[in-house]
Amino acid sequence: MRIVKTETLHADAGWRTLSFLKITTDEGIVGYSEYNESFGSKGTTHAVENMAPLIEGTDPLEHAVTSSRLYAMTRLARGGVNAQAIAAIENALLDIKGKALNVPVHALLGGKQRDTLPLYWSHCGTFRMGEATAEFIRKPVITSAKDLIDLGAEVKESGYKALKCNMYFFGAGNYFRGGFGTNLLPREESMNADSDQLKALVAQMTALREGAGDDIDILLDMNFSFKTEGFLKVMRALKQFDLFWYELDMFNPKSLAYIREHGGVPIASCESLYGIREFSPYFEQRSMDVVIIDVPWNGAWQSYKIAAMADAHEVNVAPHNFYGHLASAMSANFCAALPNFRIMEIEVDDVAWKDHLVTHPPEIINGEYLVSDRPGWGTDVNEEAVLAHPPR
Repeated sequence: MRIVKTETLHADAGWRTLSFLKITTDEGIVGYSEYNESFGSKGTTHAVENMAPLIEGTDPLEHAVTSSRLYAMTRLARGGVNAQAIAAIENALLDIKGKALNVPVHALLGGKQRDTLPLYWSHCGTFRMGEATAEFIRKPVITSAKDLIDLGAEVKESGYKALKCNMYFFGAGNYFRGGFGTNLLPREESMNADSDQLKALVAQMTALREGAGDDIDILLDMNFSFKTEGFLKVMRALKQFDLFWYELDMFNPKSLAYIREHGGVPIASCESLYGIREFSPYFEQRSMDVVIIDVPWNGAWQSYKIAAMADAHEVNVAPHNFYGHLASAMSANFCAALPNFRIMEIEVDDVAWKDHLVTHPPEIINGEYLVSDRPGWGTDVNEEAVLAHPPR
């Protein structure tokens, strides 16, 4: 079997574009993967298309050989969009291999450890904070603490057992995103938590807890929004709420370990890292309680290696999964094979046509993802639906 063609496909998904790689073999077996350019990854499609001639004519079943070769060829500029392009190729080849052998990808990773995966409702409320995104998901705009109480109750009624939120503020700015450098408020430039922000966070958690009750876990995503001092201020201000984890990112494993030691709360991190070399110092420094691994960024085969390192350091794993349904299937196959799996992220608020972009949307019952035993990822891209929703 040989690779004869590669294509990239793109679909409008409201406030972002969902992107897919399609690899076709001379035996007619097609493999798909999902990747994303909206998380600071502009140019991934260009990188994928530039690597395509390098893999045509090669054996698609030798995915690890291909990944190693492409890594070696991009070693001087490792990481970034090069790593994501390699991961997209690796993931599509894994889909081909699963289909060729008539097994799901989780079987290629050693077998299914579990049939269902507990989920948390990601970006819970985030896309309801602005008029444009709220219109895309056909939900009312959140404008008050009362709306957050209602949102917490909605999560409880939905069957999900956990929710993850960003940091919300009513008025200018809607939610705090100081670490990304977009739409910055003047007070965000210092990347520190001021008293108004801390009061708003206490009010936010109070409202969500009132609506959701005590049995729903709450996770707080702070991304890169603060420096060490600011992260610790938030943790001290919110300690009374006993959050499931505080999610934060920084590129200094010693500083993250300092936060974990002095914050006294569970830390989840590392979603923006690539490969075993970047993750290794975070394990050595004991920087986090839960390591977050991005399967579209790293490739499922490479992600499994990182998860094995985590297991050796007694650290649990959660996937970074705020993408479309194919990426969820990719992450689900990865998670199903892990002995040290913690919980899986999934987007609930989304555009109405998201289900149509794949042949088999996820099956979710009482907040748990049912792991598919269909070959490959267990779902394909519905190319007709993708063409019906061209990117804007």
